[in-house]
Amino acid sequence: MTVKFTARHFRAHPEIKQHALDAVKRLDRFFDGIIGAAIVLSYERATNSVKTAEINLQVYGTVLSATVKSDDYLKSIDASVQKLELQLAKYKTKLRAKDKSKVRSIKEKSIQ
Repeated sequence: MTVKFTARHFRAHPEIKQHALDAVKRLDRFFDGIIGAAIVLSYERATNSVKTAEINLQVYGTVLSATVKSDDYLKSIDASVQKLELQLAKYKTKLRAKDKSKVRSIKEKSIQ
């Protein structure tokens, strides 16, 4: 899996960058068909800034995306990874359901 990291309008601290990369690489435990990932960190306003973490996962046939805004980058990253875990679980069940229906139709054709 290739991971691209972008920090918009600021230079990310190495700890934040490493945390984001580790969190995204942990998603391989849930689904091994992840092709690539893009992590984008940005902020709004200089005072009382709202930190935004956007993670886009490329999987076969689609792109899963999660965007979270909070007062801390680490919280935003963790929350967006949690969202992606749920999206990956849903994607896997849909993928398995499609595969089962294809297998059933092939078996029915071979029986007849």
